[in-house]
Amino acid sequence: MKIEVPYAFQTEFSVEDGKVYWCKESTEKKNHYNIAQIHVTGQDQASHHGGKHSHSSACDSLTYIGHEWTDSTLHITLQDEKMRAVYHYQFYKDIAAVRAWVTVTAQSEIGLEYVASLALTGLTGETVLVAHNSWCEEGHWQRYTLAEAGLSCANIFSTKRILISNTGHWSTKEYLPMGALEGDQTYLWQIENNGSWMWELSTVQAGLYLHLSGPTEREHSWYKHLQPGETFDSVPAVLTVAADLDGAVAELTAYRRTIAKRVESDRCLPVIFNDYMNCLFADPTTEKELPLIDKAAELGCEYYVMDAGWYADGSWWDTVGEWMPCDWRFPNGMKEVFDRVRERGMIPGIWLEIEVIGIHSPILNRFDDSCFFARHGKRVIDQGRYQLDFRNKKVRDHADAVIDRVVREYGVGYIKMDFNIEAGPGTERNADSLGDGLLEHNRAYLRWIDSLYERYPDLIIENCSSGGLRADYAMLAHHPILSITDQTDCRKMAHIAATAALTALPEQVAVWAYPKADNEEHLVILNMINALPLRIHLSGQVMDLDPIHEEWIRKAVALYKQIRHRIPQSVPFFPCGLPHYDDKIFCTAYKSDKTYLAVWRLDTDVEALEIPLCGTHAKILYGKGELEGDENSLTVILPQENSAVFLEL
Repeated sequence: MKIEVPYAFQTEFSVEDGKVYWCKESTEKKNHYNIAQIHVTGQDQASHHGGKHSHSSACDSLTYIGHEWTDSTLHITLQDEKMRAVYHYQFYKDIAAVRAWVTVTAQSEIGLEYVASLALTGLTGETVLVAHNSWCEEGHWQRYTLAEAGLSCANIFSTKRILISNTGHWSTKEYLPMGALEGDQTYLWQIENNGSWMWELSTVQAGLYLHLSGPTEREHSWYKHLQPGETFDSVPAVLTVAADLDGAVAELTAYRRTIAKRVESDRCLPVIFNDYMNCLFADPTTEKELPLIDKAAELGCEYYVMDAGWYADGSWWDTVGEWMPCDWRFPNGMKEVFDRVRERGMIPGIWLEIEVIGIHSPILNRFDDSCFFARHGKRVIDQGRYQLDFRNKKVRDHADAVIDRVVREYGVGYIKMDFNIEAGPGTERNADSLGDGLLEHNRAYLRWIDSLYERYPDLIIENCSSGGLRADYAMLAHHPILSITDQTDCRKMAHIAATAALTALPEQVAVWAYPKADNEEHLVILNMINALPLRIHLSGQVMDLDPIHEEWIRKAVALYKQIRHRIPQSVPFFPCGLPHYDDKIFCTAYKSDKTYLAVWRLDTDVEALEIPLCGTHAKILYGKGELEGDENSLTVILPQENSAVFLEL
């Protein structure tokens, strides 16, 4: 029997001898091709697998019961004497994407060690794209041949796998939860979890398989014990397919727009000033803020965010948690500062790090051990902070009180919600395993975020985790804006900005534009071009800029306001290939009803970049450069090193 999918992601499932297979270009339907990749404690993994998760125990035990469609979602039910597993595949009419997850219900007492949300076998490809990520070096995509990645396919199967994984709170501290396989078609995927996750690519029966999953026992100390009638929902995963990478990016972009959080007050993509980066650097006072607020308004900003330090009387890192303003910083109260913001026609915002309590916090005695992550009977400490557990009502009540106060008393319409620790694989308290505690905490935290929107529907909440260290679509489905990085150098920022729309939607990516007083004109321009196609987070030493340089900022903000209505419809593509961190001259394009192109030249003698796009009607909207072109090609010439130009095609 065939189960056909009448949607843009064209595929079919086969039911043979009670097993369900999802295969691509495979002639042999064996258990390796089974959709049921679940491992249950005490059961056999009957294959020569090494550390791989191929042919898990459920392959042999689960049998097909039936399937049904609910709107665009296919539900395939499998069952054995111990459990029932419903495989959910959500398809989209005009998007070549599938979102998959599994609901496991115990029929007798079981332990889960591995649940693949999506398992697809019989893939073909020559290269794999890995999304390396790090603090201040976000979105570093690297292309490898399968052999370069260690998968040589010397036999019909291998004990080697390409394993990309994260363990812990910072979901993107080493990799983005994404990847791609390029061959006759390109498959691009993402895993939607704000904690531990993994993807596994390897060989079986001379073909390739791909597994996408949340936490596992082997890799992440995750184990889930289910009593009869109890259920577990796996972490969602998404797969797109297209002829090439640009096409797959377009499909993933379209999919993301179906799930991303939108706040009405943020729909116009307001220009945001944040006083932190290359500016006050966590040292705000009324005296410093008032003239800076005036300048931000003069430059055309619409939101003004006071970043870290407003609560601190000196050293503050390990004393945070109360979130009350420091009196000496604001002699007449913080209301004076935020009143000035409103007087200047802007909406005030504030920085918080609500998920932690410093080990020397003055309110630490309000919390008992049940409020914190623990391992081996001890509270988890990282960088002088304890990790709060959002499964605990006392923790949520504390967080609610802080939010209610800053919104109602200070009148803020924007919260920069930061997170600066890595508390490890999880917590043992009220959990079957460390990984179980982490996953349930992360899910509770997102439910709490959603509760804020219910109370304050116009509140904009920014997702920041030391910049882009939780740039996943569990978080980004609940936050309208992402701080992409903490990078302080605009030249290095150019590389991050060039691939940022692969990390998140263009309308979600906030890029720092933070010129310094000693910047030459071309660096001021480059600063602004980094942010122009995405979201502007203006900062820097704007009080001390040369008038000519200040005028470049005004021009960029004015231009942004003219084009920003197109950003939520724009689709990124890479006409010269995906930019690499070693590239010195590179570009990124964005297509809506118009096409915009950002081109950067860093420290290189090469002045010109030939781009395979029609150049007959190209014009420079911002920056300095020269253009040559015909119907088939556009050449952008940048005479100045470390410069950029922004074009309309």
